[in-house]
Amino acid sequence: MTGAREGVTASEAHAAWASYRLWPRMLRDVSAVATSTTLLGTTYGIPLGVAPTSLQRCADPEGERAMARATRTAGAPHVVSSNAGFPFAAIAAVGGPWWLQAYLTTDRAACLPMLEAAVAAGAEAVVLTVDTPFPGTKYGVADADWVGVDLSWHRCNYPSGTAAGQRGDWARDVGPEDLAWLAEQTGVPVVVKGILRPDDADTCVQAGAAAVWVSNHGGRQLDRSVATAHVLPTVVEAVDGRAEVYVDGGVGSGIDLVTALALGADAAFVGRLPWLALAAGGESEVRAVLGRLTEELVETMRLAGSADPASCRGLTGPAEGPSEARIGR
Repeated sequence: MTGAREGVTASEAHAAWASYRLWPRMLRDVSAVATSTTLLGTTYGIPLGVAPTSLQRCADPEGERAMARATRTAGAPHVVSSNAGFPFAAIAAVGGPWWLQAYLTTDRAACLPMLEAAVAAGAEAVVLTVDTPFPGTKYGVADADWVGVDLSWHRCNYPSGTAAGQRGDWARDVGPEDLAWLAEQTGVPVVVKGILRPDDADTCVQAGAAAVWVSNHGGRQLDRSVATAHVLPTVVEAVDGRAEVYVDGGVGSGIDLVTALALGADAAFVGRLPWLALAAGGESEVRAVLGRLTEELVETMRLAGSADPASCRGLTGPAEGPSEARIGR
C-alpha cells in the first residue's frame, strides 16, 4: 500500500479533500435522509464503493470473498481486481453486484479468457485501468519482500502458464479505440480509471466510456501527480453529464465523501481502507469500516441540509467562500 517513490502524492491526498469547505444549506427537511444512488443502471445503498486491490488473500484467507460479503451488506459497489486470488465465479457466488477491473495485455487476445470468465460470472461493468503501463517504482517495498509467501493463487483468472498472467505484460499502447473493443467483447459498460485531466476525460466520453474514474492510483504510480480532489471539478465540467464520474484517492470519512459529491462526483471509492480493514479483522472489520463511513455520510448530509446524494452537489467551494455561480443554488 506504499506510495510511489517519495510518496508525495500519496501523502497529499487527505489534505486535498480537507482544503475544501462545506457551505451548508439551512431550512431544509432532513428528517429522512436517503443515501441510495444509481450507478450504471444498478441501485446501491450508498454512493461509496470498494476500489480494486490486489493480494487480498494476503490480508485474509477469504480475500475477495470476504470483501464481497461486506460490500453486499453495506449496499456498496464492489470492484474486483483482474489479479484476484479467487476465480470470479467463486467471488460472484457470494452474491451482490460487482464490476471487473482490468488491464489490457500487449496482445489483446491474451486477456480475452479473463474478460470472458468475468462476464460469464456476472460482472456488470469493466473498469479499464489506464494509468499503469507498468508498475511504478516504490522505494518502500521490493520484490524480495515476497520471498517465502505463497502466491500460487495470484492472477488465477488468467490461463496458467501464459504471459498474460505474469506481472508486467500490460499494454503500453492503450488508446481510445480500446474502449470500443472492450465494450464489443464484453457487452457491458466500460469505465475508464486513472483520469486526471479534463481533455482526457472528454476523449474517454467521445470514445464511448460509460463513466470516467478520477484516480492517481492512490499515489502508487506517478509520484507528484496532482491530487484527485483538486482536479475532480475540472473533469466533471468536461464530462458535462455525458457520463458518470467517480473519484478515489484519500477519501477517508463521510465528510470527504460529501465533499466529493458536492464537487460533482456520482460516487467515490476507497481502496486502502477496506484492504487494511480486511487485514485487521476480515469481513467483520470491513463491514465496520463501511458502516462507519455510512454513518458519517448520513450525519454530514443532515448537518449540511442534504436529504439525498444529488442534493449534495454545489455544497462546497474554496475555504474563503463559494464561487458566485454556486451561491443561491
